[in-house]
This record gives sequence, C-alpha cells and structure tokens, in this order.
Amino acid sequence: MIPEIRRAYNAGFSPQRYQEMLAAIAQDLPGQLDFRVAETPIFVPAALRDKLISAGESIIDVLTADNFKALTDKAVPPHQRVPNENAHTSFLAIDYAICRNAQGELEPQLIELQGFPSLYAFQDYLPDLFRRFFPVPDSVSQLFNVGSSAEYFDVLRQVIVGEEDPEHVILLELFPEKQKTRVDFALTRRALGVEPVCITRVRKDGRQLYYENDGRRIDIKRIYNRLIFDELEHYPNLKTEFSLTDDDVDVTWVGHPNWFFRISKYTMPLLSSPYIPQSYYLSELTSYPSDLENFVLKPLFSFAGSGVRLDITAADLDAISDKHNYLLQRKVQYEPVVQSPDGLVKCEIRMLYVWPENAAKPLLITNLGRLSRGAMIGVDFNKNKDWVGGTVCLFE
Repeated sequence: MIPEIRRAYNAGFSPQRYQEMLAAIAQDLPGQLDFRVAETPIFVPAALRDKLISAGESIIDVLTADNFKALTDKAVPPHQRVPNENAHTSFLAIDYAICRNAQGELEPQLIELQGFPSLYAFQDYLPDLFRRFFPVPDSVSQLFNVGSSAEYFDVLRQVIVGEEDPEHVILLELFPEKQKTRVDFALTRRALGVEPVCITRVRKDGRQLYYENDGRRIDIKRIYNRLIFDELEHYPNLKTEFSLTDDDVDVTWVGHPNWFFRISKYTMPLLSSPYIPQSYYLSELTSYPSDLENFVLKPLFSFAGSGVRLDITAADLDAISDKHNYLLQRKVQYEPVVQSPDGLVKCEIRMLYVWPENAAKPLLITNLGRLSRGAMIGVDFNKNKDWVGGTVCLFE
C-alpha cells in the first residue's frame, strides 16, 4: 500500500529467502511456530494509519463510558462469571478489514474486537526477522506510543508483571505446549520471565494458588490469562484443583476472564462510526433486514472464525433456538491491496492496545496483520496458498 516500499520489497523477495527466514525461527525457537507466517509485512500509509487510529478512538469512547459495564452485564454467562473483576480490561484487540469506500479511498471496517490478549511478544519479534532477510526501510514501524522494543516491553512488563517477582506470575493456558500460539508464550517467557502453566498444574492451598516446578513449590500471585472458556468445555472430564469461577483465591488477574465476554462481538451493536458496519443482536430483531444477502451471522463468543455463516436466509435465522447467542452484521467487502508476485491479496489489521490499571484509557502499542486469498481470513480458507497467513503491519 506504500508503492515504493512494496516495489523494493518484492524485488528483493525470493522463496528461498522466505524459507531461510522460517528456518531462522525454527533454529531460534525449535518446534514452537505452529501457524503460517506470511511472506511479507503489510506496509500501511499514513492516511490509512490515521483512520485506524480514529476508528479505535470512537470504540474506546464507548468502552470508557460510565455505563459500559451495565450495558454489557448480560454478555457474561452466569456459569462462566469469574469473581474479583477489575475496573476495565487489561488488553484490547480491534480487527479491521481493509476496504475501499465510495470515494475510492482505503478505509478500515470493523470485523470484531476482544478484551483479551493477542500475540504481543511475537509481534515485536517478527519485524526484526523481516528486516534481517528482506529490504525494509527504517521509515516504517510496528510501534505506537513507544520509541523502541525496549520501551515496548517495559510497558508490557508494567501491565503483566507489575511490581511482582516474575517467578510468581504465570501465563495460564490449557495445554500451552500444544497451543498454536505457543511461540508467543516462549517469547513472553524470554522477555518477561513469565512461565506458561497449564490449568491442570495449578494447585490450591487454602486461598493460595501454586504450581510445582522441578519439585519446588512456586506461589502464584498474578495470572496473565490466555485461557478461553470455550476450550475448557471441550474437556468436560478435565481434572483440575482450581476452577476459574472459584472466588476463594488470593490472585490478581491480568486480563480478567469476564472481559473476554464484555468486549467481544457483543459490544458491536453499541458502536457507531463510519468504520463500523451495522450490527444487531439477533434476539432483539422483530424483523430481519430486507437484504439478508448482505449480512453475515456470527456466534457472539466463538473465536478464530468458527461458526460464522456467510450466506443466510430468514428460514435459517428462524431455525436458531438460542438467538441470544448470535449477532447479525452487515458484510464488508475486503479490497485486495497487498501486491504479491502473482496478484493482489486481501488483508485484515488488528490494532493492539494495553490498558494499565490506573490509566484513563487503553494505549495503542502495536498490531497484527493477516493476509488472505480465501472467502474469509481464517486458516481453513487459505490452505495450500502462498502470501497468506499471519504477519505484522509496518506503518508510515
């Protein structure tokens, strides 16, 4: 999208260099990378950058309103409500499709948002790799509001570790060694000293949580939460001493689980902006839009695109018994804008924020990009294709 940078990058690109870059990751982090990294960063011009920031600010205005918790209280399922919720989320990720408006200008359109962590550590690792193997100028950067990677990790340390000894902070997951995002866990441990720990390893001693490592008891004071209830429900017979909904534990949540529900697709009908498509709670519609072919049906609390239906009819909607779990959202038209060697590719940009405990609002610090040639952005729609997958945006 920045033509001169794109031309120089593509001229310096070769499949062999790309394979060498992947080999460098494998050598540095053996067995950790389990998703496809795209062949290129996304180079974002200033005009689009400013629209992305503006779109985020309009969303943040809603999230910081005094009535936001009241508006989203029904979002948290009663059987999954976790006690000791803090005043606001610790993390915010906002996903946008890159589209073209009626004036022919590129603009973002909101796809979804989440009050949940993303690949914060990996997204600072990837730009250096691209610079090492391909021509990337210093005039573009992945960072916002921080001047260097060192400052970036200082901010993450403040949010995740706080004043605690990192040994007493864990990254909580379900079978972290099997998660596709485990490369980010490894880099988080490297940068912050925070150990990934499976919920099955967490023990209770009165109100104190702990886990054992090399025969040593390590008390848990803070939990950097990367665990999603959806995944736990796939393992109904899972043996754990600690339940997320247990209110009798002395621990600080970083990324409290309730915010996964509050800031989600559930939030979208509360938002209004030129960069936000019309969204409706399916359960609150007394009649359906006349142009249903222009809408997509989304489960409110699924992730990674699961359960999304692109083509729907009134009969399909009538047949849904749990309408309160669904959102109807106007489709957006992705504009192929990233020039690959054999054509243009669609992209999605995730803007990543942190929200320090005593700050007035979230702080934008980095981003994540995804490239797609399929009907949707997800992995299942891009199998056996090149110039697709996860990447990073480098902004003018």
